[in-house]
Amino acid sequence: MTVTRVGIAGGGTMGAGIAHRLLVRGIEVVLVERDDVDAANAHDRVATGLRLAHERGYLADDVDGVLERLTTAGALNAFDGLGFVIEAVPELPELKRDLLGRIEPILADNAVLATNTSSLSIDGLAAGLQRPERFCGMHFFNPVPASDLLEVVRGRATDDGTIEAATELGERLDLTAIVVDDAPGFATSRLGVALGLEAIRMVEDGVGSAEDIDTAMRLGYKHPVGPLRLGDLVGLDVRLGIAEYLAAELGPRFAPPRLLRDMVADGKLGKKSGEGFFVWE
Repeated sequence: MTVTRVGIAGGGTMGAGIAHRLLVRGIEVVLVERDDVDAANAHDRVATGLRLAHERGYLADDVDGVLERLTTAGALNAFDGLGFVIEAVPELPELKRDLLGRIEPILADNAVLATNTSSLSIDGLAAGLQRPERFCGMHFFNPVPASDLLEVVRGRATDDGTIEAATELGERLDLTAIVVDDAPGFATSRLGVALGLEAIRMVEDGVGSAEDIDTAMRLGYKHPVGPLRLGDLVGLDVRLGIAEYLAAELGPRFAPPRLLRDMVADGKLGKKSGEGFFVWE
């Protein structure tokens, strides 16, 4: 299955990042938002990312030429005729289930429908689908244009052809694709959140500053970015939501620290709000 056009449902940070990655590797993208205004904003978001990449020397191609491969729309019927669609809306189970259920009837029986999720159950999201064998998880990492990994998640009903198609697409995007079975937090979020929560507890307990704890992990364990700065990049509200889900599924070792709850309540969400464990320009 050679994919030449991919649909993306949701043009926020992740959806725009996935679109960016697809476009610069020659794949046409149909990006759908909930209405024409949001679709136009999503187009601008992708264009801004491409222009920044060009200015910084990461993209040699002409930006306008790359953007010719992007179509944006405010209605799901723009996905008609596509063989591969990735849902990339926020990590809210009901929102994702509703959207996936509305996308599936538009697609052909052999089309692949994927969800970009860092922790939500693939089997749970597939519960209302008519063709769960053509559904899988594709966990992209933020920022998508600069990432190296794609976590492909197999549900109980997912067939081998769907996994092969998702893995092949990841390889065309120059991503290393790993395949894991559906489990709370998969592999990456389960391990990453465990480390991130413990780092927050250490700040809470006064063990060290956020900067020093992150430096310890960068220099001592060769992590490219410390767990607290990574939490700021992901969004502390997102990290809190994942922690609450994992705590419900796996037990109290994933219970969110009080400091994390307080920071989210105070609007200190990380980079997107300008302040989290670090101050962001």
